[in-house]
Amino acid sequence: MFALKLFAVLGCGLIAGVFFAFSTFVMNALARLQPSEGITAMQAINITVINPLFMGVFLGTAIACIFLLISLISKWHQPGAVYLLVGSLLYLVGTLGVTIAFNVPMNEALAKVEPGNTDGAIWANYLVNWTLWNHVRTIAALAATASLTMAIAI
Repeated sequence: MFALKLFAVLGCGLIAGVFFAFSTFVMNALARLQPSEGITAMQAINITVINPLFMGVFLGTAIACIFLLISLISKWHQPGAVYLLVGSLLYLVGTLGVTIAFNVPMNEALAKVEPGNTDGAIWANYLVNWTLWNHVRTIAALAATASLTMAIAI
């Protein structure tokens, strides 16, 4: 059980770091580009992020959180159970859920955009909305990291 908790903490922390980087400087850098260049760069990022290492950590952490939630059924009385519950739900809803509900659909819509045939409004709208939801994912993943760390510490 300790190894599963540790994997979940490390996974949440890694994902929080990736999302933090996008929120604090990657999207700002892309916003400085011409819309066609920004769109092209983000389209490349959205293709490249689908790789075994990132997806293994991203989805593996979700699976670990699901197993932690299942384990709570018989261990609810143990110290730290509330932290496991909160941390797992923060990651599953606030990180994975937000990604599926908001960021992925925006990425799929951006994939259909022809970078040279846009007036920039599509890109400006994407930057604002995608980054907003990325902030939510960042905060959720960081809070999940903290909560799961507390579960280990208790």
